[in-house]
Amino acid sequence: MSVVSQTPAAPAALAQEHFQARLGFETDCADVWYASGHEEQDFVLLDVRTPVLFAAGHVPGAINMPVRIIGEARLAEFPADTLFVVYCAGPHCNGANKAALKLARLGRPVKEMIGGLTGWLDEGFGLERG
Repeated sequence: MSVVSQTPAAPAALAQEHFQARLGFETDCADVWYASGHEEQDFVLLDVRTPVLFAAGHVPGAINMPVRIIGEARLAEFPADTLFVVYCAGPHCNGANKAALKLARLGRPVKEMIGGLTGWLDEGFGLERG
């Protein structure tokens, strides 16, 4: 028996519930890229890194909104039902998680773009500068 199968897989119904729930919390770089260029963009992409890092390179179309400035006043320009997709540097950074938590506490719909900027680059997608 391998270390993989040593702990049995969850029953199918429980696995379905788990993976469906995850899709409510996260999206991936390829889906953001595709939606941004091929579909109606029905979300706001937030880069939650510092302005210096944002200027050095960010996902095209992203708005820079560092975690520290996310608040009611900053969000007032967006309708209450706006879906925010947040990202930071990558899997080694928890800035997107902190931003998602802050947005959720403010009652805003939010998903995390898993992989962040590292994932975006790993997919071979380009960056905007400035």
